[in-house]
This record gives sequence, C-alpha cells and structure tokens, in this order.
Amino acid sequence: MPRARAEMRKPEDRGTPIIAITMGDAAGVGPEVILKALADREIYILCRPLVVGDLRVLEAAKGFAGVDLPLRAVSKVSEAQFSPPTVEVLDLGNCDPAEVPLGQISPLAGRAAVEAVERATRLALAGEVDAVVTAPLNKAAMQMAGYDYIGHTEILAELCGAPRVTTMLIAGALRVVHVTRHVPLAEVAPLITKERVLETIRLTHEGMRAWGMRQPRIGVAALNPHGGESGLLGREGVPKWPKAAWGAREEIEEIGPAVEMARAEGIEAYGPIPADSIFFRAIRGEFDAVVAMYHDQGHIPIKTYGFERSVTVTLGLPIVRTSVDHGTAFDIAGRGLADPTSMKEAIRLAVHLVRNS
Repeated sequence: MPRARAEMRKPEDRGTPIIAITMGDAAGVGPEVILKALADREIYILCRPLVVGDLRVLEAAKGFAGVDLPLRAVSKVSEAQFSPPTVEVLDLGNCDPAEVPLGQISPLAGRAAVEAVERATRLALAGEVDAVVTAPLNKAAMQMAGYDYIGHTEILAELCGAPRVTTMLIAGALRVVHVTRHVPLAEVAPLITKERVLETIRLTHEGMRAWGMRQPRIGVAALNPHGGESGLLGREGVPKWPKAAWGAREEIEEIGPAVEMARAEGIEAYGPIPADSIFFRAIRGEFDAVVAMYHDQGHIPIKTYGFERSVTVTLGLPIVRTSVDHGTAFDIAGRGLADPTSMKEAIRLAVHLVRNS
C-alpha cells in the first residue's frame, strides 16, 4: 500500500505527505487551476505539493491566472525544499508554451501531459511521493501524440500493472462508481452483465475498506426507468429470475443476481434500486456509495450535487490517485476564469486517503 512504500523515506520526512500534481494538458486550464490552488496557504498545511510538468508553462500561466507565486525547478524529489510560497516544480522541460496555442488541441501538449502522469506514477510506486493528483488531459491530443488511451485510468492501470481498476466520482457525501463509462448509450444494455456488475461492487467495497471503512453500504442502481416496472421495460424476453419485482431482464437476470452474489460474499450491497431515487437516498445517508450502470446515470447527479467540488479517485491501484472532475476547458483557457475548487478538493482527498490507508 502507499503508506508502506512511504516508509522508504527518512523518518524525519514522514510527517506531511508529498503530493505529486501533474500539470495536465498545457493548452487547457490545468496549469491555471494548479497555481490558483497552490496560492491557498491551507494546502501547505495539509501537504507538500510537487508539480510535475514544464516550468515554462507554469511561468506563462501566472499572468492570466492572476497568481504571482515564485516557482523553483527541481530534477528530483529530494531537491525540493517545500518552503511556501515557493512552488516546487519537477521540471520535465518537455512542452515549450510558445509551441502550444491555448485552447487548441496539440500533440505536443498531449505527449507532455502523458509524460507527466508517467513520471508522477513511477515516483508514487517508488515511494518517493505519497499520492498523485492529476489535472485534466485531452483525449484527442493524446491520440494525436500517438497514445492509444481513453484517459488517466487506462494509463495508470498499465503503469501499475493493475488488472482491476475503476473510477469513483465524489461530491461531498455522494460517491458513485460506474459499471460502464465511455460507451455509447445504445451499447450499454448488453454490457450490463452479472460479472461486470459484481466486479464493480467488489472494487467499490475493496477500495472503501482500504480507506478504513469497515463495512461500506453499497447501493446498486437499476438500468431501466422505475427499475424495469416488473419486467415491462428493458430488453425483450420473459423474466426468468423469480424476484420479478426487481424489474426488467437487466434487473432480473443480471443486476439483481450480482447483488445477491455480492451479499453472499459478505458485501453489504442493496439493489437494484431505481435510479431516480437511489442518489437522493445516498445523499441522505443510506448508502456510502452508489454503483451506476452507465456514464450519465452517475455523472449527472454528481455534477448537479457538487459541480465545482466534485473529484475522482481511481480504485484498484497500488497508489493513491485523485483528480479534478472536469476537462481541459479549452473554451476558457488563458482567460483567468478557471475555478480551482475541484483541484483543492482533489488534493484534500488525496491527503485524507494517504492518512487513512
């Protein structure tokens, strides 16, 4: 676990956790939200932040971010002094801002962003930093740079050799994990299988237990409206599962049995529960996390409940990784309008997970 790896450092270094913050896509708002977040002295009470990226990009971002923090380049973690207000930057020197127009897709920015994630992840695996916090990537820029990744999760899973990973979205008391994510809606239903639902429940359970929660309560959402209306809504076919009140075929033959299998393993799972009520019930305190069936089913309540403060955390990794829950926002890049709240929340969550894992 990350805390065990951190024991490799000298005893006097084990107090305040070191958090590696990747710069994200240089053409987007990542550098801006990082600088604005690190202008808050509370962050330095919580942790020792180390930005991983290109010093030149951050220097350029200071102007439109309205933040005049001194930046200091280091080539390795041991050189960092962590003396605020100076921001320590592990300078990769891989992204000349003169060659990256703000607000535009750039293969140079895509490559540099992936390289920052790779460097930060290796530092975490080696125990040189306690956690990784990521600023947003741009998928098109990564693919133009020659990387066949959908996002951070796939990069991290490959680097960590983790075969079972998923992403949890968090906004205050609401925590959501998805069975399917970047899948067209028309293709979702066939992917809702007992195996996928059970695996997602397991990952959620294991991840929350690793954070110190002894027996997390996991609510599992139905796929169809009203939970399938006792078999009236959903894929064609006569319901075969005996508990017909569970809903349509997806609920009866896939989701419901997966919940029962999880409960047989000692996991406190409930469902399937209609999606129009499960998220409210979780906010009210009935569930510690919700398993959603597809992207928008889970993202909409998270963004509605806490758009500015929502963050993500990757479950199934041997390291702690959190992230802002927004994109590169090319439409406002360079205009000084980016809100750093999600970045601050991601840093706070990373510190919390390090201290409780």
